[in-house]
Amino acid sequence: MGATSSLRMQPSSENCVTLFSIQRILTLQSDILSALPLCAKKISEACMPCEVIIALAENAHDEIGIVAAAPESAQEAYGHLSIRMGTFPCGLALEKEELVDFAIEGKRPCFESPIRNGRRIAGAMSLIASPGFSGARLELAKELLQWTCYLIEEALGLRAALMQRCASALPYEASSQTAAAPERVPAMKGVSFHGIIGNSDSMKEVYTLIGQVAGTDATVLILGESGTGKELVAKAIHECGDRSKGPFIAINCAALPESIIESELFGHEKGAFTGAIAARQGRFEAARDGTLFLDEIGDLSLAVQVKLLRILQERSFERVGGNKAIRTNARIIAATHRDLKKAVEEGSFREDLYFRLNVFPLHIPPLRERGADILLLADHFAEKFGSVSGRTIKRISSPALDLLMIYHWPGNVRELENCIARAGIVTTDGVIHSYNLPPSLQSATSTGTEPMSTFDGAIARLEKEMLVEALKIERGNSASAARRLGITERRFRFALQHYKVDYRGYRTKM
Repeated sequence: MGATSSLRMQPSSENCVTLFSIQRILTLQSDILSALPLCAKKISEACMPCEVIIALAENAHDEIGIVAAAPESAQEAYGHLSIRMGTFPCGLALEKEELVDFAIEGKRPCFESPIRNGRRIAGAMSLIASPGFSGARLELAKELLQWTCYLIEEALGLRAALMQRCASALPYEASSQTAAAPERVPAMKGVSFHGIIGNSDSMKEVYTLIGQVAGTDATVLILGESGTGKELVAKAIHECGDRSKGPFIAINCAALPESIIESELFGHEKGAFTGAIAARQGRFEAARDGTLFLDEIGDLSLAVQVKLLRILQERSFERVGGNKAIRTNARIIAATHRDLKKAVEEGSFREDLYFRLNVFPLHIPPLRERGADILLLADHFAEKFGSVSGRTIKRISSPALDLLMIYHWPGNVRELENCIARAGIVTTDGVIHSYNLPPSLQSATSTGTEPMSTFDGAIARLEKEMLVEALKIERGNSASAARRLGITERRFRFALQHYKVDYRGYRTKM
């Protein structure tokens, strides 16, 4: 049993901010050993007062030893100790290979959890809580310990995979010096997969599906909301497959008027229409031996859908104004943010084309379901903005990160990139603060505009204001005021009595 044996599917909301910070530390630090002291400090601050001890051997042949402890008093007390199986610190979890809880020095609660690196136990973590911790605080501390061990295990696994990939790439690089072998794009670079940033579970599933379908010529239908990165996924499929040497041609079907989209897709002959002064190659021809990406395919007209269906069935087409069949071997990847099943039911999308496209559907999760990736993406876009604009973006402040995490992101990754760019423009000290973010992200807490009363109190004030305003407009005539508000006169008079409003005080003489 490892750190994940009794782990909840989702951490408690109280631990989320700390866990996001720990994940960010593990991602950004160059090696695990330099990240662990920062992780221990984060846990000790979140569960204050407590002590955290981390023991680890990054390599199988190394001896497990204490590599981090927090706060400083814990480093002084335990940093010099050696790890022994079955004894505190860290030794009990190493011996039992599972989460253990016990008491030290008579009363102090302590939890220990092992850290795995593949199939071996690479280390363990101890958390010593205060005797005054309530049961609920102890449960949160235990959960934080387990989730941190899990994140460390994930980081170790990622680095091991990268090292293995680099090692396997060395023979290829050596042989490429003697034979002109083409350069290949590595599958993973840090937390990037062919330009796609993210290592959340939902995105790892997407990467797995990309790897499965890339080596085939199957038609892929990418589904997802606007701004989720559907074109990046299409490019990743192209780069991972055998067609990576060929062209990747993308066309946005929604951006072109219906009058020219056929010419763009299929090309045209000279004189096919007014202004066609020469024959022109279409996108299907340009994508020969490569990949054609049809974005927003749900916006195609029914007439163009018929021609596209023929291409998918017969792998041939004719240019506009021509009668010669042209063969194509381009791989088709389509994408849409629309519900094509609903479009088929409404008659705006052909059912036979839908089934032709839906050979391998690939759903891209919206950003609100990728909470673990938001900080990675924000850091990436901040660095990207800095390099493009020539401005130095030192960091993103913690309050700004909190706002990014709680926002629902209707515009997905594209909206996040725009928010970071806007904040990078307005910041004056190289730090993106919460007040640099767009107003749509601001909360009542961040702007100091939290409601000063309860919900019922606010409703009561609004109701009384509406009664008084109606009486003013109708010059104290309660029957007319009730009709203006759309309620009965009886209900209106009852409300006046409830709020102690005298309608006679609003009567005026002409």
